[in-house]
Amino acid sequence: IYARRRALFCRILREAGYDFVEPRGAFYLFPRSPIDDVKFCGILAQEKILAVPGVGFGAPGHFRLAFCVDDAVIERSAAGFARALAAARG
Repeated sequence: IYARRRALFCRILREAGYDFVEPRGAFYLFPRSPIDDVKFCGILAQEKILAVPGVGFGAPGHFRLAFCVDDAVIERSAAGFARALAAARG
């Protein structure tokens, strides 16, 4: 289940233009933030996407996303990720 969700989430992020390393064993991703990670998590929140700033994990400039949610939740996030990245890039 988690391998499928990881692949789905990674495909959505790649198609939207995010930079990240695909995890091998965890159930979260740490994409690079296009702007300050705290500010970007605020933009994602406006899209109803819950992300945690990487600074809290010792990884400023990144943000954390968990994929231990239903496939449908991940699928519905695709447009929001694209809009958030476009908004951050101005």
